[in-house]
Amino acid sequence: MVDLAKITEPLSLKRFVPGPKAPLVLELDLTEGVTDENPGDPLGQLLNRRKQHYLEVIKGLRRGARDPRVAALVVRVDARSFHTARAQELRDCIADFRSTGKTAVAWADTFGEADNGNLPYYIATAFSRVIMAPTGLLGLTGMQWQQVFAKGAADKLDVDFEVGRRHEYKSAMDTYTETGFTDAHREAVDAILESVNGQLVKAVSETRGLTEERVRELVDRGPVLAGEALEAGLVDRLGYRDQVYADLLEEVRQEHGVEPRLQFVTRYHRRHAPQPRPRAAGGPDYIAVISAGGAIMLGKSRRSALSGGTVMGSDTVGAAFRAARQDPQVKGVVFRVDSGGGSAVASDLIRRESELTRQAGKPVVTTMGGVAGSGGYYVALGSDAIVAQPGTITGSIGVITGKAVYGRLMERLGLTTDSAARGEHAGMFSSDRRFTESEWERINAILDSTYEDFVTKVARARGRTWDEIHEVAKGRIWTGADAHERGLVDELGGLETAIRLVRDRVGAGALPVRGFPRTHPLDQLRRHESSEDLSAADPETTLSPWGALADVAAQLGLPETGPLTMPGSWDLR
Repeated sequence: MVDLAKITEPLSLKRFVPGPKAPLVLELDLTEGVTDENPGDPLGQLLNRRKQHYLEVIKGLRRGARDPRVAALVVRVDARSFHTARAQELRDCIADFRSTGKTAVAWADTFGEADNGNLPYYIATAFSRVIMAPTGLLGLTGMQWQQVFAKGAADKLDVDFEVGRRHEYKSAMDTYTETGFTDAHREAVDAILESVNGQLVKAVSETRGLTEERVRELVDRGPVLAGEALEAGLVDRLGYRDQVYADLLEEVRQEHGVEPRLQFVTRYHRRHAPQPRPRAAGGPDYIAVISAGGAIMLGKSRRSALSGGTVMGSDTVGAAFRAARQDPQVKGVVFRVDSGGGSAVASDLIRRESELTRQAGKPVVTTMGGVAGSGGYYVALGSDAIVAQPGTITGSIGVITGKAVYGRLMERLGLTTDSAARGEHAGMFSSDRRFTESEWERINAILDSTYEDFVTKVARARGRTWDEIHEVAKGRIWTGADAHERGLVDELGGLETAIRLVRDRVGAGALPVRGFPRTHPLDQLRRHESSEDLSAADPETTLSPWGALADVAAQLGLPETGPLTMPGSWDLR
C-alpha cells in the first residue's frame, strides 16, 4: 500500500541519527481529526494527510505510558471527529497513561463556543489537569436528540410514503411518515439519552470530585463562563497555549534536569514501533485489525475523496477475511465496525466470512464504534465475541422497507407516465403509484422472512431463545451499556479489550497488532489474479459528483450519479 504521508516527508539525515536522550512530552492535537482507516490510494492519502490514524494514536499512547523516555502528555482537546464511543476509548487510554504516574494535561481554547461542548469536556475529564483559555466557554449543557420530520412538507408536495417494518421501534422512515416521535420512538430515544447522559454525569462527578447532583445543577446552568468553571472546580486553571506548554515543560525540566522534547503521538509511534514489510515471508505472527464503516452495500467498499463518506462493501470486507484466513501469520482478527446498517444480503455475506474465519481456527472479536446497529449488528454475529463502549448505539434488530409515491405531485405538475410490462408485479417499486394488495402480500412476506432470519441468527450467536431475542429486538436501539445488560454484547470496552480477548483465545502471548490487509504498493497498479487476491480487499476511492453534498443528496434520495443526470430509467425491470 502506498503511504504518501511517508513519501512526502522531508528527507533528512537527522532521521537516521539517534536523538538526544531527553525526556519526551507527547503531544496530540485532536483538532486535526482522526480516521479509522488509511486510504489505499495516493489521492485519498493526499486529501487525508493531516488526519491521524486512530489505531496509531491508541497504540502510541499505550506504548508511551510504559516507555521511561516519555515523561508527560499534552492534548489539545476537540471532538469534531469523535463520537461517544471513540471518546470513551480515548478516555480509557488516558486513564492507562496516568496509571503509570505520568502527567497528562488537557487544554482547549473553549469547550464549545457556538455549539455543544459536552463531548470534548467529557474527554478532558480523564486528564490530570484541565486548562481552558480565559475567554473560553464550557458548553456543558446536557444532551438533546432532535430529529426533523418531513411529513408536513411531503403532504404539501402531495408526496406519500409507503413503509413496512418489523417492528414498532424500527423508526428509520418516521422522518417521512410522522410529524413527531411515536410512543415507541420516544421510549427508545429517552432511554438512550438517560443512559448516555448518566455516563457523562458520572464521569464528571468521579473525576472532578463533585456530587452527581452538583454536576446536574451545573449542566442545567450551562454554558458555564470561564471564571465560573474555575470556581466550580470544572477546570484546574485558566490559561493560554503558551502558558500551558511553558508550565508543563518547566515541570518536566525540573524533574529530569534535562530540556524535554515535544513529539506528536503518531510520530512517536511510527519511529519506535516495528514497521513490518508487506507479506514478509516467515515474518512474526500477529493479530489483524479489519476496519469497516459506512452504509453496508453489495460490491466493493467505496470512499469519497471529497465528502469523506464511506460505504462498507461486502466484496471488500469478505476478501479481507478470506485473506486473513489464508495468511499463516494472522492468528486472530479484530473486526472494527462503525455502521448504521444497510443491505440485509450484504450484511449476511460479511457475517458469513467472519464465521468461516472463526471456524478456520482464527478467533474473531468484533469491536463496535459509535454506531453498530441493524446491519452493523448483523455483521458481528459471526464473531466469537462482541465488544462495545457504553455509549455505542447498537441493536436495532429489525427490518424496514418502503418507497416514496410521487403520483399526486406528478399529476399536479402535469407530468404523466406510460409503460409496458410483463408480470403482475413488474412495476411494484415504481414511485408513481402505491403498492397493490398482492404486492403488499409480497412485501410483508419479505419483512417477516428477513426479521425471522435476523432474530434466529442473533439467538443462535448469543445462545438465547428466539423469544428472548425478540423481546429486545423489534427494531429498538440500545446503548452499549444497555445492550450488555440484555446479553447483546459480551464486554464493555474498545480496541484494547477486543485485542485482549483475541490474545486469550489464541493463547500465544502478547502478539503484535497490525491494520489489515497490508498490500504491496504495486498492487495498486496490477490486475488482481483472482477474487482470492489479497489486493482485492482494497477499497475504492471515488470522486462523488455531489462533492461535499454527497451525504445530503443521499438523504434526499437524489441519484448518486450527480446533479447532471438525465431523467428516467434506461433498464428493463
